[in-house]
Amino acid sequence: MNLRPHHKEENIDINLTPLIDVVFLLLIFFMVSTTFDRNAKLKVNLPEASAKATRVQDDAIVLTIDAKGKYYINNRQLVNTTLQTLKLALSKTLGNKTPAAIKKQHIILRADGKTTHESVVRAMDAISQLGITRLSIATVENK
Repeated sequence: MNLRPHHKEENIDINLTPLIDVVFLLLIFFMVSTTFDRNAKLKVNLPEASAKATRVQDDAIVLTIDAKGKYYINNRQLVNTTLQTLKLALSKTLGNKTPAAIKKQHIILRADGKTTHESVVRAMDAISQLGITRLSIATVENK
């Protein structure tokens, strides 16, 4: 006579296939529904034209482009308008700053309303190639 109770151990099997299918469907759904932002290499802060002036760093470099497309760095005119000259002048203005300090350098771009788009893009390209990521475009108040 067997007095011990017989407990049959039932093997519980969990089928993971439906769970994996659901996870893959969710993954596909989120991949399709996500919008991908194109992050520019150069961050540009476009201030609104308002009466309120924004605070600017004391060591900000002011890059001015006149109506004829001539470049001025801190009110000093450059020899010509080529990309290499602009990069060289900006790097001389930056001096011996570390790459981390160059990345944090603030540049204010003041372009005349009648200047060509090419001149502005060339200036932004030179700034980007030097590794500077803080750029503000100066505006005037709408009247």
